[in-house]
Amino acid sequence: MSKKGRKESFFSVKQIVAMAVGTVLYAALTIPFNVFQVPGAGLIAFRPTVAIPMLFGIVFGPITGFVVGLLGNILSDFASFGGFFWNWDIGNGLLGAIPGIAYFVIKRTDWTKAKTLAIAAVLAVVASVVGIGFAAMADYAFQIGLSTLDAVLLEFNSAAWTDAINGAILTPILLYAYATATAGPARRV
Repeated sequence: MSKKGRKESFFSVKQIVAMAVGTVLYAALTIPFNVFQVPGAGLIAFRPTVAIPMLFGIVFGPITGFVVGLLGNILSDFASFGGFFWNWDIGNGLLGAIPGIAYFVIKRTDWTKAKTLAIAAVLAVVASVVGIGFAAMADYAFQIGLSTLDAVLLEFNSAAWTDAINGAILTPILLYAYATATAGPARRV
């Protein structure tokens, strides 16, 4: 079957390499930021690195984005805090998976266009609200340290909005840089 007629597998060598590179990149760059805790919000850190799983989701698909967010967060939590928090790891996976919707909608040749960059920013905000919302609600539902809805709201607001702002600003910048760097000589701006 010709290359044109095949659908790209989410578990091709390219996808697996992207998962590995993204996971290591996310974990390694998140560890130093884990010391910048949001005051009064437990282990919530200011992490501009959330744009990494978001970028990998857009470029390589939602499964790759999910794996990068999930495994990268597990590794950074182990290194920073000596353990992991399953619901926050899944929430970070969602930070990569939700922007991965763009993988099916946006053509690779459109990655530097203003409309595409705006879509990336919007998906970063949606991913932050959904991913962190899941993590915070799971803390409450499974009694993982939060016993009141006020505590959930504080945790959610502290994490979701810092992640949303970081993602909305940095994901389009990283996407533009990636697209420009991989475009080849004829397509460079």
